[in-house]
Order: sequence, then C-alpha cells, then structure tokens
Amino acid sequence: MSETIGIIAGNGIYPETFAEAARREEPGCKLVVAAFNGETREDLGGRVDAIEWFRVGQLSKIIKYFKREGVKRAIMVGQIAPKNLFNLRPDMRILMILARVKKRNAESLFGAIADELAKDGIELISAVTYLDDLLPDAGHVCGPKLKKRQWEDAEYGFEIAKESSRLDVGQSVVVRHGTVLAVEAFEGTNECIKRGGMLGRGKSCTLAKVSKPNQDFRFDVPVLGALTVDACYEAGVKVIACEAGRTLILGRDDVSKLCDDKGVTIVAI
Repeated sequence: MSETIGIIAGNGIYPETFAEAARREEPGCKLVVAAFNGETREDLGGRVDAIEWFRVGQLSKIIKYFKREGVKRAIMVGQIAPKNLFNLRPDMRILMILARVKKRNAESLFGAIADELAKDGIELISAVTYLDDLLPDAGHVCGPKLKKRQWEDAEYGFEIAKESSRLDVGQSVVVRHGTVLAVEAFEGTNECIKRGGMLGRGKSCTLAKVSKPNQDFRFDVPVLGALTVDACYEAGVKVIACEAGRTLILGRDDVSKLCDDKGVTIVAI
C-alpha cells in the first residue's frame, strides 16, 4: 500500500515544493493537507489528494482529520505570519501545551506539538524530506562574484548570526563593513532586512541567515526565496550569506535569475 503523508501547510511556495518532490520520490504516495485560512495558497488543493481548512490553533481537529485519512507521517512546511500567531484562538489541546512549556519559542512549542501528534501515532518528519537538492553546497551559489571585502562581511555576519541563534534571539543579522546593523527577533527576516538596510543607508549591506546549533529540522528550517531577494534588493542588501547544507532555497531557478537581474549575490558558508 502507498504511504499517506500529512502536510501541515503554511504560506508561500514551500508546501507545493514539497508536494512536487514527494510525487517525484514516492509516486504512489497520498498527500493530505491541513491548510490554514489566510495563510495557505488556495491553489495547493489541485496538487494533492485531500485538503481541509483550519484556523491556526485547531490542533485537535487537524489530528482527527489526519487519523481519518490514515496519516502516519506528517511534515510542517511554510511559515505562519507572526500577526496570525498573535490572533491565535487555541483549542484545548493547544492550551494544555501552552500551560506546560516553560519557554514559548519555536523549538519548545513545535516540539510539544510533535509530541501531541506522536500520542496519536503520527510521526513528525524532517521539513527537508525529499528536498536535499535545494540545500546548497559551500561557496558561490548565484549572482555576481564577491570581492574580498564582501566575503569578509559575509563570514563576519555568519559568525554573529550563529551566536545570536545560539542565544535563541534570531537567526539572521545584517552587517556592513564589520558593523552589525540589525539582528532578527520575533518580527522575522524581512523586517530585519528593512531595518538593516535603512541603518546602512542602502549601501552594500550583507544579510547572514543560519540555523540554530542542534536545530530540530522537523520545523523552523532556514529558507531563502524570491521574496527574500526582493526584500534585500529594496533595502540595499547586496549579499546573502546562508549556511551550506542547512538552508533551503525555494524556487531556485527563479531565485538565480532574480539575483542576476537585481545584482544580489547568494553564498553558502
């Protein structure tokens, strides 16, 4: 019998990218999507076998849906906008999670959700399953070649971002000429880019984006895409330094063309 995979789908092209990869790697698999109102792209339904729509926070209904469809393994793909997390209307199962976790960060909250899924026989799998070809190797990825000064900023930003992520503050920083201009926190990467670009006055800044030490790749995987490149271009950020083998580049062909068109470079460290 073919496997049934549950997809907990946030926003962007991540869910459809996974669906396409799963079809390619496991042609007989059944794909069942839990989609979120105001987040998941509506056209995703045409790429999968089943889809139901939920509010953020309806964990019990999602689990019942997955069990009804025969899901044994599930994957979280795509982000939920921070503003929707503030508007969360949790069900009893989420309230119990919130009551028992001491630190309300992504790792503890999503780890607790994974535990709840496991209680009902559903294993949460790595969010890079079937997507190894989208994890770049170390070196130049796309866009114009870097000068020595730009490589120095990329390596410095990478070092600072790794330390910031270790402290669970954020996984992205913007630097220019050895100075840290912005550190990502709850607002997300794009707002960090805007703030860093403004403080750098739009003059050849560098974004460094990394994973946390011992990051649980079942959730919160570092992701780059066309929207990131556009945000960098608008802010005057000319270089994006990501972590080799641990960062997903979604829509890679489109990203490569956009980098060439906008003069933005991506390197992996």
